[in-house]
Parts: sequence; structure tokens; C-alpha cells
Amino acid sequence: MRGKRNKMEEKKFVAFKKDELKVREHIKNSLGKGRISAVNIEYTPVGEKIRVFTSRPGIIIGRKGEKIEELTKVLKRKFNLDNPHIEIVEIKEPLLDAQLVADEIALLLERRGSLKFKVIAYKMLQQIINAGALGTEIVLSGKLPSDRARTWRFTHGYLKKTGEPAKIVDRAQSQGTTISGVVGVQISILKPDAELSDQIKVNEEMRQKIKITSEELAQADKEKEEEKTKPTQKKTVKKTTKKKKGVK
Repeated sequence: MRGKRNKMEEKKFVAFKKDELKVREHIKNSLGKGRISAVNIEYTPVGEKIRVFTSRPGIIIGRKGEKIEELTKVLKRKFNLDNPHIEIVEIKEPLLDAQLVADEIALLLERRGSLKFKVIAYKMLQQIINAGALGTEIVLSGKLPSDRARTWRFTHGYLKKTGEPAKIVDRAQSQGTTISGVVGVQISILKPDAELSDQIKVNEEMRQKIKITSEELAQADKEKEEEKTKPTQKKTVKKTTKKKKGVK
């Protein structure tokens, strides 16, 4: 009996998560690719609280909130949600959000074609670093531009890939449909506010100490060089005097 109950609970949980995934996908598709980073759903006694993270809140909300009202009606009718409340969260720096960057690259590949994938990747890589990211990686896989599928990797900066610190790296995936086929896009971004256990921070006091130490070392090296040159000068003087005496 307990085994049957556990299986029933597992099936209910899986079905519940599938419905939740459908809601997320519907919101992303209805609001447009490249505009939504993430959709979080919280269940409260009052109803469902849906938080939509985006870099373009004005376009998503619409005039006088008409798009949000329309989306709320669809969620009630199509997905049987009791009382969905949609909250828009603005992303101030879209170039540091992995999902937005991945969708943007996929859209650029669809518009410009797969032949310009290197230009798109290098330009986006530079923009991410200029935005303040500590490190980033762009991986493109597909028929770029040959008939056979290949994987291209573009990296810059410092990026954690293994261990506990790798969890703080923001990762995302997207797909772009081109004439040659589907291109997979993978993005990894290490944000500037990421706290690393092996990171060494140098303050002003440490900079002054390093400066003083370097000046002392430079002075010591200079004194050593002067000591080396002094005895050679004495020897040359003695030799010249001897030669003069011999001539006389």
C-alpha cells in the first residue's frame, strides 16, 4: 500500500512540474524570445505569484498593462490557475544575464546567418567583458559554416568550471534556426559581484607596502651593480699606469 501511495505521489508531482513548465514556456513564447530571462512561480494562499525577469519591462507590460491583463486571462482559462498575479522584475544589466545573452546570440544568428558567427561571438564577448564580467565563455555548436557539425568555443577572462565555486557561474542555453540548420548556443558568465574563496583583494595599504618593497629592491639591485663596477675600474687604472712606466 505504501509503495502504491508513493508511486501515486510521484506521478502527481511529475504531472504538477510538467504543468508548471508549460506555464513558463507559454509566458516566454507569448512575450517574445530574447526578452525574458526567467519565470519564477510561487504558490501562496491568495493565488499564484508569477515573477517575470526581463530587460524590457515597458514592452512586456504594454500600454496601461493590457498585455499583462491578457496574459492573466489566458493563464486562468488555459492552465486553470486560480488567481495568477504577474510581477515584472527589471534586469538593469542585460549583458550580465546569461539567458538574455544566449537568446540575443540566437536571434542574431537567425537574422544575419551562420556565416557571420565569429563576428557575432567576438563582438558579444567584448560587450560582456566591458559590462564588468570577470569571465565569460560562448560555445556554438552546429553547421558553422561547413556541412558537418562542429563546436566553436570563445572565452575571455577568468571562469570557474569545477568544484563548489563553479555553482556561482550563470549558465544558459538557447537555439537559433538558420538556413544550414539548428545552432546550439551555450553561455557562461562570471558576474563582477561573485564571491570567490581563492580571490585575493588588494587594498590601498597593501599597495603602499608593495610599492615600498619594490623601491627597496630596486635600490638594493642598484647598489649591487655599483659595487660590481667599482673593482673593475681600479684594475684598469693600475694596468694603464704600469704600461706608462714600461714605456719610460
